[in-house]
Amino acid sequence: MKFNTVYIVFLGVCLIGATSADTDDEDDDVQVEVEDDDEVRVEKPQFVPPTIQKNVHFADSFNKKDEFKSRWTVSQAKKDGAEENLSKYDGKWKVEVPKSSAVEGDLGLVLKSKAKHHAVASKLNKPFKFDGKPLFVQYEVKYQDGIDCGGAYVKLLSADPALDLKQFHDKTPYTIMFGPDKCGLDNKLHFIFRHKNPKTGEIEEKHAKKPSAALDSYFTDKKTHQYSLVINPDNTFEVSVDGSVVNSGSLLDDFSPPVNPPKEIEDPNDKKPEDWDEKEKIPDPDAEKPEDWDENEPEKIVDSEATKPDGWLEDENKLVPDPDAEKPKDWDEEMDGEWEAPLIENPKCSDAPGCGKWEQPMIKNPKYKGKWRPPMIDNPNYQGIWKPRRIPNPNFFEDLDPYKMTPINAVGLELWSMTDEIVFDNFLVTDDKGVAEKWTEQTFQIKSAAEKASSGGAFAYFTALKGAAEERPLLWAVYVVVLLLPVLLISICLCPRSGPIKPETLAEAKKTDAVSPDDEKKEESADKEEKTGPGGDNKPSTKKSKASLEATEDDGDDEDEVDAEEEEEEAQEKNSESPRRSPRKRKSRKD
Repeated sequence: MKFNTVYIVFLGVCLIGATSADTDDEDDDVQVEVEDDDEVRVEKPQFVPPTIQKNVHFADSFNKKDEFKSRWTVSQAKKDGAEENLSKYDGKWKVEVPKSSAVEGDLGLVLKSKAKHHAVASKLNKPFKFDGKPLFVQYEVKYQDGIDCGGAYVKLLSADPALDLKQFHDKTPYTIMFGPDKCGLDNKLHFIFRHKNPKTGEIEEKHAKKPSAALDSYFTDKKTHQYSLVINPDNTFEVSVDGSVVNSGSLLDDFSPPVNPPKEIEDPNDKKPEDWDEKEKIPDPDAEKPEDWDENEPEKIVDSEATKPDGWLEDENKLVPDPDAEKPKDWDEEMDGEWEAPLIENPKCSDAPGCGKWEQPMIKNPKYKGKWRPPMIDNPNYQGIWKPRRIPNPNFFEDLDPYKMTPINAVGLELWSMTDEIVFDNFLVTDDKGVAEKWTEQTFQIKSAAEKASSGGAFAYFTALKGAAEERPLLWAVYVVVLLLPVLLISICLCPRSGPIKPETLAEAKKTDAVSPDDEKKEESADKEEKTGPGGDNKPSTKKSKASLEATEDDGDDEDEVDAEEEEEEAQEKNSESPRRSPRKRKSRKD
């Protein structure tokens, strides 16, 4: 019982540890009401609009439907290079309460169309300039019906006096593109920034390295996830999902292509000399074909010693018409031709070594050598693999502060999706970490806790445990211990204790020969049986115990015979003593 209690406590600690990192204190906002023993009903928390604080460049929780049209602009542009019926940005957007919302009255921006181009954008309250403060960008995405192929990333549009949000399209200049994207089995989490070459003025996209964390569950669990990006003035960055960092590094070192080009490049005008020899091995020019080398011998020859196996059915075909086949009723010989039954394997061949015409098999020709070729030797003129010489890069530059990007003036969603019902919510752009954390507490943490509470059940615990272990791999070791502990406890309870008996215990038994309560009852029963006979018929029993017989038959040494005699004498003494006598004392053994 003590082991079971310890195990239950241990398992409880594991469950709490796995889920506490995600829920923290937000579970206090979700009220659970127990209606009976079998049903648990979760009351949805009421949506409370988050507080807009200072240092916010952009924030929108879509808490009022009528504010969407005045704040966001739906694009009316056409996509270049696409067919007329596909070029329009005519995908539908709607501000509504999502399906199966865990928070009462919580609105979101929902992408409502399949296989269409969608584009919508909103100006920042004030442009964000990379002038020494960090950039915090975060928003929420929920794939209500899962996702087959489509993006859910956000574009931070570059500040430009000529920027017209009604003409927002795929070629509109942006500074940063960030967020999830999926097509087929390829799950991505983009972080792309556009960098301007200080020498040529050309703009080039820089793609962050692939996240090391697994992203699959974010696209399949149909729950809300918060995507966060932080860019620091020291050129470092962090990408997080639901508060857990999935990618981080340096703007200088962890992007492809790198921000700074190489100092040296291969000379584009350098050409390989015509006499440059790159062959490491060549045929031996001094080798000659041996005189006895016959190139005309075939690789395979007929085995002249082979004979036809006994029982070979040479007059039987391997395939015969199916005798059970019938011509279809709708078969028209004028249209379909003469009907023939389909062929099946000849049943007579199954028990025979073979059927049909027998031919001697082919074997490898021992005289075959093939075409003669001279052996390969090291090339004395080998010069190695040619490479063009390296020269200083005429376009080399060194930008040691790529953090200083083009200022941002708008937030935009420009997406193509084969899946609809994608929810976007709680956009935030700020330069204050405290503001970002407070916004998360008032929005995502409440929503996430409500979704976890509404899902409930063993599956929710399993998902929480799995997610916690993916974030903290050491928890897998804890789970293994939790699973193995019951096996160990059962083994301890069910398996008998084993091991050598201590010498002290044997010595004590020989010294005292103490009789246990069970032994006293057995002795009293034996005394009674000897006096009255089996079954209480008052006839003395002459039957010896099995142990006495075995001892007499098996032990042949003098010492064992003396012990047997002593036991008989003691048995006779018992018959004359009272059943309530004290335990007998064995006579000391003779050495």
